[in-house]
Amino acid sequence: MKTRELVTAALLAALSLAIPLAFGGFLMVQVPPWTATIASHVPLFLSMLVSPLAALMVGAVSALGFFIKVGPVVGARAAMHILVGGVGANLVRREVPFRNALLIVLPIHAVSEALIVLPFGWSLANAGVVVAVGTALHHLVDTAIALSLAGILAKINLAFWRH
Repeated sequence: MKTRELVTAALLAALSLAIPLAFGGFLMVQVPPWTATIASHVPLFLSMLVSPLAALMVGAVSALGFFIKVGPVVGARAAMHILVGGVGANLVRREVPFRNALLIVLPIHAVSEALIVLPFGWSLANAGVVVAVGTALHHLVDTAIALSLAGILAKINLAFWRH
């Protein structure tokens, strides 16, 4: 990893940790038994533009933040960000447009988060309907935010932001 990529990944990782720890209270939407923290995927999505390693790192730190703040179930769901980030970053690296990469990983994100809650005693109905659909909607909201930010970053001429 180049120095610029490492520093950018570290900043995005710090943001992915700060969102649940510092802002989780007022950014969190709860539809029991499901929760979503608005903007929590944005650092992950932006890290896909940096490198696959950056996306893996940001996904892992995101999981740590949610594990600390909300507990093991939400932490396990957030651990799926590692998979989503890795796949998305590899798509971007293969020159799939960022918007398309985010849409391609949406079903992976929703299904993986739904499946990971099953060992915690969630019913298939709650996992499938509440978690999968909720995650898909949350993914779309955070996609809109990430696309806006990526466009701004590209316009201010940060050379490594491929948008």
